[in-house]
Amino acid sequence: MKTIAGFDRIGEENAFAVLARAGALAEQGMDVINLGIGQPDFRTPDHIVEAAIRALRDGHHGYTPATGIPELRAAVSADLHRRFATEVNPDNVLIVPGGKVTMFTAIMMFGEPGADILYPDPGFPIYRSMIEFTGARPIPVPIREENGFGFSADELLSLVTPDTRLIIVNSPANPCGGVTPRAEVDAMVAGLADRPDIAIMSDEIYDQMLYDGEEHVSLLRYPEIRDRLILLNGWSKTYAMTGWRLGYSVWPDDLYEKARKLAVNAWSCVNAPAQHAALAALTGPQDVVGEMLREFDARRRLVVQLLNDLPDVSCITPKGAFYAFPNISATGLKAKALASDLLEKTGVATIGGPDFGVLGEGYIRLSYANSQDNIRRAVGRMADYLGNL
Repeated sequence: MKTIAGFDRIGEENAFAVLARAGALAEQGMDVINLGIGQPDFRTPDHIVEAAIRALRDGHHGYTPATGIPELRAAVSADLHRRFATEVNPDNVLIVPGGKVTMFTAIMMFGEPGADILYPDPGFPIYRSMIEFTGARPIPVPIREENGFGFSADELLSLVTPDTRLIIVNSPANPCGGVTPRAEVDAMVAGLADRPDIAIMSDEIYDQMLYDGEEHVSLLRYPEIRDRLILLNGWSKTYAMTGWRLGYSVWPDDLYEKARKLAVNAWSCVNAPAQHAALAALTGPQDVVGEMLREFDARRRLVVQLLNDLPDVSCITPKGAFYAFPNISATGLKAKALASDLLEKTGVATIGGPDFGVLGEGYIRLSYANSQDNIRRAVGRMADYLGNL
């Protein structure tokens, strides 16, 4: 049966394929340690779960506004003001079923044949997948180890063309854990001053996952680009709510109505009790966020130490998110082949760097959203495997 050509261009996120394969091997009796999927291993905090249960018991099981319940949009606005000292009108907030929806919506708005869309490489694979689906040209912005896996403003701006319609940035970043310094963000914003026709999508889903005193530089803090800025954020990582499928976006006035119409056409509204859970997450105690972050920090330091003890492996210390992106090029192995062997032969699930872009060759991604004991066991198996080559 013939479909439109665009569907043949759709890629995927290989982390889910690895997750499925790891599950299949576990069902066959293999002891699998999953350092592949980017998912906190913590339970969603109890007060958030109870809010969803209470919402169902109170009768909140019908349709909601396509944009989200008003009190949740107001809470998002208040949270952003509290953390970044910037005003966000609740009428510019759109509640969505997961962060990918904001990517999909933004890229669909600006992607078409003849358009250029810049995105980070290595970066979240759905960026490129959706750009190619629209027929736009995907223009990779190199994310380099020598820059601490943050973007270079000069390099990014050098890739802007008259056809550039959208620029996607992500800090703290998946898959590398890099944090782009304020100076680079300042330079990017200044360099785009004479291009008001270019929209910017800032993926800030890991904005509270920072270490070593690093500061999150939200693009919301730059009034000169607010009229073309799309912010992506949500609850999945910060509150261990990946399976709840909850995200939010902030849209400029000129784009909000377009995003709302797509919501009506595509998903009607977000799960009602989940929205009440999200409200409890933002308005309830925040100590659980700090507790999870402190444990992630301990795991981060552990995994970097262990990886740097492996033969022919080096790993810089990530400053954000919960990923390590070790350089394995000195092993002489291809990254995807190594990741596949680690899973099939040792039961350790990782993701090959090329699954995040062409510049990912020579690296693999490990998620340290797993226990310290499992991290020790997993890297120990990697040591045995590499030692036996």
